[in-house]
Amino acid sequence: MTSPKDVLPIATNKRLVLASASPRRLDLLAQIGLVPDEIIPADIDESEKPAEAPRALAARLALEKAQALRAQLDANTLILAADTVVGVGRRILPKTEMPEQARSCLELLAGRGHRVYTGFCVLSSDRVITKCVTSRVRFKNLSIDEINAYLASGEWRGKAGGYAIQGRASAFISNLIGSYSNIVGLPLYEVSEVLRGAGVTFETGKE
Repeated sequence: MTSPKDVLPIATNKRLVLASASPRRLDLLAQIGLVPDEIIPADIDESEKPAEAPRALAARLALEKAQALRAQLDANTLILAADTVVGVGRRILPKTEMPEQARSCLELLAGRGHRVYTGFCVLSSDRVITKCVTSRVRFKNLSIDEINAYLASGEWRGKAGGYAIQGRASAFISNLIGSYSNIVGLPLYEVSEVLRGAGVTFETGKE
């Protein structure tokens, strides 16, 4: 994957702040030539509300992350925030921190379909735009050995649903409908369109 250090950034007429410490989102933006002017991770409570649906959670958290940085806005600054949620029906899977959590997620996802929701928010001094993009993913049946090997890789740490599609788990995907970058953590087509709608103009990068 392209690194922000390896890309010639495109010039824009707006200052862009990314409200996320996720290296995956930074790499995704770099793929389309966008390098944030500043990265300020938003510190919010990401707990789900009672009976909250996965899509609603992703959209709400993206909005709250952007709003958490609102005080740092000026007239020429945009804040981009996002959150990714994996859901099986209305069940929200955790961002796994322990091997037992990741094993439970992989056993649940094996041989069935699920949805990945990434909510994102673009906030400026005069507008708030929040959207949520859905991708559908199906896993093949997984053997105990495959699950154990994936757990040993450590790729599951901090990942929604206990897997990273851009890593070894790509071998588990039997079908995918929708945006691949959305599953990684940021739907690039939709984000770039919203940024343009928020008044961002993209110019050729300069050496």
